[in-house]
Amino acid sequence: MRQLVECALNFSEGRRPEVIAAVVGAASGVRVLDVSSDADHNRTVVTFLGPPPAVEEAALAIARQAVALLDLRQHRGAHPRMGAVDVIPFVPISGVTLDECVALARHLGERIATELGVPVYLYAAAASAPHRRLLADIRRGEFEGLAAKMQDPAWQPDCGAAVPHPTAGAVAVGARPYLVAFNVNLGTDDLGIARRIAKAVRARDGGLANVQALGVALEARGLVQVSMNLLDPFATPLYRVFEAVRSEAARYGVPIVGSEVVGLLPLETIVEAARYYLRLEGFAVRQVLEARLLEE
Repeated sequence: MRQLVECALNFSEGRRPEVIAAVVGAASGVRVLDVSSDADHNRTVVTFLGPPPAVEEAALAIARQAVALLDLRQHRGAHPRMGAVDVIPFVPISGVTLDECVALARHLGERIATELGVPVYLYAAAASAPHRRLLADIRRGEFEGLAAKMQDPAWQPDCGAAVPHPTAGAVAVGARPYLVAFNVNLGTDDLGIARRIAKAVRARDGGLANVQALGVALEARGLVQVSMNLLDPFATPLYRVFEAVRSEAARYGVPIVGSEVVGLLPLETIVEAARYYLRLEGFAVRQVLEARLLEE
């Protein structure tokens, strides 16, 4: 079986197409599957796939270019961030175990700290301590709070000096199973409502298991958004998360005006939503035409 690892690297630029192209263009030896940029978040997610060594080299090349071109002292956006390259997750696809992705993350972390001078936090399955597993906990305080945070022995980096890079901050590198980035846009500009809904649906405040959520403003559209990560979209499916947000929004008389997936997601997660909303009985992924063609 061919060894394949996916990387969904996030970097802190979503408004300048020429800069985004230069950063993404640094990757070679891998297949770039998707590039998703958002101006309000001021963030780009580039998803690429390949054998483990090639994926590591591509992630390092993108990180090097981002560190050279981006300056977080000038960066503003709705999405929390602590680094020019903010997060680098490795996901096992075929012929590779999660433990092997952990080893890949730790090796890349050392290289980023040594070669680029950017401190690294290891997270998710690669975390060095339980309190570092969640990306939201590592990133709390963002770029502006990094210097003070690193003085706390509990929050010193796993790789590199306990001093943020002056323009690139720090980066989180980890290994994890599939994650789906799923956002729901609300028909209001009241950020307080989005934040209350996010609190109601996220796991850490008693909401849905495997859901991380925050409320953000989409200033260009005059809307607010519940921005979410579904850490296990098979255990907590898209339709359940969508219905929870819709139910909470109804309490405030606010409609849902749209939703979006950032990056890629497994076909089964969409099929499961179709089963729910269309009341499909016995429907399988193999009934999707394109899925059958891929079997040939």
